[in-house]
Amino acid sequence: MKLPVSFLWPDFLWLLLAVPLLILTYVWLLRRKKKLVLRYASLAIIKGAMAKDLPWRRHVPPALFLLGLTALLLAASRPTGVVSLPGSHGTIILAMDVSLSMRATDVLPTRLAAAQTAAKAFLAELPRSIKVGIVTFAGTAQLVQPPTLNRDDLVAAIDRFQMQRGTAVGSGIVTALAELFPDEGINLSELIYGNAQRGRSLDDAAGKAKPKKEFVPVAPGSYESAVIVLLTDGRRTTGVDTQEAAKMAADRGVRVYSVGLGTVDGEVKGFEGWGMYLKLDEPSLKAVAQTTDAEYFYAGNAETLKKVYEKLGTRLQVEKKETELSALLALLAAVLAIGSATLSLAWFNRIL
Repeated sequence: MKLPVSFLWPDFLWLLLAVPLLILTYVWLLRRKKKLVLRYASLAIIKGAMAKDLPWRRHVPPALFLLGLTALLLAASRPTGVVSLPGSHGTIILAMDVSLSMRATDVLPTRLAAAQTAAKAFLAELPRSIKVGIVTFAGTAQLVQPPTLNRDDLVAAIDRFQMQRGTAVGSGIVTALAELFPDEGINLSELIYGNAQRGRSLDDAAGKAKPKKEFVPVAPGSYESAVIVLLTDGRRTTGVDTQEAAKMAADRGVRVYSVGLGTVDGEVKGFEGWGMYLKLDEPSLKAVAQTTDAEYFYAGNAETLKKVYEKLGTRLQVEKKETELSALLALLAAVLAIGSATLSLAWFNRIL
């Protein structure tokens, strides 16, 4: 079982053995002082002194001092723990499936309509400071709305979705990455066809293109400025390999939260008088989330999909991160030490 708190310098925990030794020393000093008082003072004087002062007061400053010392020794061991912090994401890219299978009515009224409604509700709950962009994918992928703070533009883009044949899940991820990292020269056509001549700009043709910067991979999930939310109801049929695209996102530190919509057992679902064999590729979507240090969610109906987006909104606004707690413990130690000294001066006109 993993402990909620770990230590970067656990060897310093041995210093905590000084705390019980100090407690024993304090008890010994109290007893020694009591013997001296009984030896050199009359019983009447002792009773009179105790009547003027509450006996528990003398123990409070030393107790606070020992607590502060304990906190300071724990801080020296550099403890780390998982704490909830405000999300720092500045941009969210919604990559949404608009393949023909999204017409299926197993998710009422249709998969696409349910996805559009849930996406709009998701936008309404997000802080206005977060930019949102929208990518759609079917046989290919395209950016239908660059990242913006304008929620009306985003809603209008969602309402304009047009369904097409094919399901290019990986291409949707790559298109989102190309928008997040415009200076890296991510070329979807080049990745699909393996031909640098496809999709070249006029500058490329004229030999004026800027040289690409050397790419250095980073740890998965380490890019905190943006995330991708991927929604699909099927399996990849064309475009960039889904796991290759996930690896590209992971190398750039971008988390891809994947949402699976519809059936996972491959049953035939009818719509508009037609039948189609539909099956959600859950293993692939789970792998995308795992590779990018994100999460996978399954939504079998419209209500579940709405809850998934609500949960995603919460996750993206408040994140759990492993954080070093040394500074907090050091601050607590300082407060306890100051409190100890203040009470000692106020009650006994001395420091401890």
